[in-house]
Amino acid sequence: MAVIEKAIRSSDLGLNPMNDGKILRVPIPPLTEERRKELVKRLHKVLENHRLAVRNIRREANEAFKKLLKDKKMSEDDEKRALEEVQKLTDEFIEKLEAQGKVKEKEILEMR
Repeated sequence: MAVIEKAIRSSDLGLNPMNDGKILRVPIPPLTEERRKELVKRLHKVLENHRLAVRNIRREANEAFKKLLKDKKMSEDDEKRALEEVQKLTDEFIEKLEAQGKVKEKEILEMR
């Protein structure tokens, strides 16, 4: 339980868990407008990290295709098609991230 408590404290979510030895209680503060804006900022950081991860995967794939071309294990036409397909997939995944981010941002900012 101590590990879980430490992870929650270090999560940068502003939560302060209470551990009585048997139960771990995590009081969730009410969502004020300021708190909602903080959560949206955090969402944008997470989205940027995911976009960066997708781009890194694209870069690694492109490098692998270029190496195959250099080693003459792939034709130039195949390399071109592969690079286009990787770019298409990259664009598709980034669009999905953006769409999910917009939905989540709307949920966070919505007053209930």
